[in-house]
Amino acid sequence: MGIRVGWLLRRAPGLAVAVAVAAVATAAGKLVPLVGGPVFGIVLGAGAGALVPALRAERLTAGYAVAAKPVLQLSIVVLGTGLSLRQVVEVGGSSLPVMLGTLAVALGGAWLLGRVLGVRGDTQTLIGVGTGICGASAIAATSAVIKPRQAEIAYAVGTIFTFNIAAVLLFPPLGHLLGMSPHSFGLWAGTAINDTSSVVAASFAYGGDAGSYGIVVKLTRTLTLIPIVIVLAILAARREARHSADGGGFQLRHMPWRKIVPLFLIGFLAASALDTAGVIPESWHAPLSEVGTFLITTALAGIGLSLRFKDMRAAGHRPLLMGAILWVAVAASSLGLQALTGTL
Repeated sequence: MGIRVGWLLRRAPGLAVAVAVAAVATAAGKLVPLVGGPVFGIVLGAGAGALVPALRAERLTAGYAVAAKPVLQLSIVVLGTGLSLRQVVEVGGSSLPVMLGTLAVALGGAWLLGRVLGVRGDTQTLIGVGTGICGASAIAATSAVIKPRQAEIAYAVGTIFTFNIAAVLLFPPLGHLLGMSPHSFGLWAGTAINDTSSVVAASFAYGGDAGSYGIVVKLTRTLTLIPIVIVLAILAARREARHSADGGGFQLRHMPWRKIVPLFLIGFLAASALDTAGVIPESWHAPLSEVGTFLITTALAGIGLSLRFKDMRAAGHRPLLMGAILWVAVAASSLGLQALTGTL
């Protein structure tokens, strides 16, 4: 017990700083919902860490690490309470080809563009998953299993955020220019815009039932996190085994189940199952969503506080260029797949 208390006391100061930054970021996110609390969290955390030398003290870093990993994993579990598996079924088979097709374009495009532009490793993976699934939430879930450097997470979040803002501003007028129905626009927004808040902003701005349909498509798209994270967990464990000191080969059957299916992912599925069964009252959804978003904001604040800008500068402009091309490709493929499947 004494060891556990000591462990908590060593991490409490840094975690408290991350929570304080998250509180300010959440307030800022309510004032500027187009940006949102999580993005403010990483920006304010990075800014505070750069401007206030005391916040870079060694005694705070352990607390930042708690925010960046356990708190981040808990946020994914809490956000699962807002995803009813019943909604996934109700979306219908007609939208699945568009969702799966755009996901394939995002992941395949990230692999190809990463090779062409020289953006390799975890940055490539995070931008691809963030573009293809659900922005900051997908980056958070993926980071929990592949363990990228803080600078890579920050660069991926910044890239995704840039094109989320562009999508919110450009999609509604483009949709009207193309004469899209609210249903078609909701499918476009739900498959081609990353963060849920940005899908809500763009689709409700369009009008009609675009908002409600866009949200359901977006939540359904979130479920693809499960197989993607499992695959990435296996690949990460295989990489660890390859570089292990004993030089032993990778054997899936000998691999601990917690590495194949991370515990937070089981929690996410359990939370979704409880919501589907009606155990979680409708009135709890909004508060739980707020809690989940605050936890993600705290995690990103911890990442921001740990960030060193020299690491980001070393990455150069190529990840941003990759994100731009990938975003255009996903948006265009969503429209093309709608045209092919007769849902445009």
